[in-house]
Amino acid sequence: MLGGLFIYNHKGEVLISRVYRDDIGRNAVDAFRVNVIHARQQVRSPVTNIARTSFFHIKRANIWVAAVTKQNVNASQVFEFLLKMLEVMSSYFGKISEENVKNNFVLIYELLDEILDFGYPQNTDTGVLKTFITQQGIKTASKEEQSQITSQVTGQIGWRREGIKYRRNELFLDVIEYVNLLMSPQGQVLSAHVAGKVVMKSYLSGMPECKFGINDKIVMDAKRGSSDESQRSGKTSIAIDDCQFHQCVKLSKFETEHSISFVPPDGEFELMRYRTTKDISLPFRVIPLVREVGRTKMEVKVVIKSNFKPSLLAQKIEVRIPTPLNTSGVQLICMKGKAKYKASENAIVWKIKRMGGMKESQISAEIELLQTDTKKKWTRPPISMNFEVPFAPSGFKVRYLKVFESKLNYSDHDVIKWVRYIGRSGLYETRC
Repeated sequence: MLGGLFIYNHKGEVLISRVYRDDIGRNAVDAFRVNVIHARQQVRSPVTNIARTSFFHIKRANIWVAAVTKQNVNASQVFEFLLKMLEVMSSYFGKISEENVKNNFVLIYELLDEILDFGYPQNTDTGVLKTFITQQGIKTASKEEQSQITSQVTGQIGWRREGIKYRRNELFLDVIEYVNLLMSPQGQVLSAHVAGKVVMKSYLSGMPECKFGINDKIVMDAKRGSSDESQRSGKTSIAIDDCQFHQCVKLSKFETEHSISFVPPDGEFELMRYRTTKDISLPFRVIPLVREVGRTKMEVKVVIKSNFKPSLLAQKIEVRIPTPLNTSGVQLICMKGKAKYKASENAIVWKIKRMGGMKESQISAEIELLQTDTKKKWTRPPISMNFEVPFAPSGFKVRYLKVFESKLNYSDHDVIKWVRYIGRSGLYETRC
């Protein structure tokens, strides 16, 4: 796929050079330096074509990383590889800088030999690479270690090594959702969607297999067809528009049985991402009232209402109310929390530490304006809001989480499991 890979400093000097194919010559190094690094005008595009050769580059501080090819390759795949390569390098020696690249050039060549073969990306998993490439070089491994390394590089489970042992087997599961909303001043939802992710921390011995069940509409409807168990328990289902899984998930089982089955990596990882647009429970409603009193005064009143159970508490609430550019002074009265006018940001920032469910609070502001000659009306940017709530606004629920380990003598009941739901604001805006 790639013909060569070069790393330059800000002067255009080559720090690392690796050519994988015969169609890329040394003149390619000079072509990138002259046409991109030393170009008279700033090169804004990350892809540059010079004499039927494509250069894909990423700049980090004072370092240029360029991938070169004469083939018609997938650009997004090349950039995905370059970003992954930089991530691997930073995990070994920290910040990507000229000094670090020079000090670790032997290590970088070793890494390039492992992660690229004849220009094709191979293994870019940091955990696997660290088992047999150390900062000092390749370590002398025993026969057992060598066989373990071989099975990890070529085997099916490259993200988890064998022989992991813990005194307590624990699983921590975080369902984190970001609510995005655009609402009209009358309270009509113009657009709304939830972007969520499931983050897992796994501290399990051996090579366990986990099964993870969610209240996906397809699965729940299939269960209702066979029995009305879910109707009796009153469980609701959600329609997931699209989802993306970690490489450990067995996709064949998900497609046939709609069950999420996987052997988890050790430690923290992102199990899945998903997106939903239907039946979203909006945690807050913002009701704005803006009244212009002549040309030198404006009255603003904003009411926020919480739409969740009274037993729950929302935290880190922040409401940002925009003000006109010709604002000279602001007088504020708020029922709860603290409010402050920030002239540098042209906004009133209202902060509330905590707020219970089914409550409401309001802020009133009297804005004094300077007289201007411009006849252009103020565009009224939307009021934005930040918050954190202890539930999933999409209605996402973990139905079950089971652990199976056949070799070691522990069962699903011996595993301590923790599940936490966090709902956060994404772009949560109300027009005023």
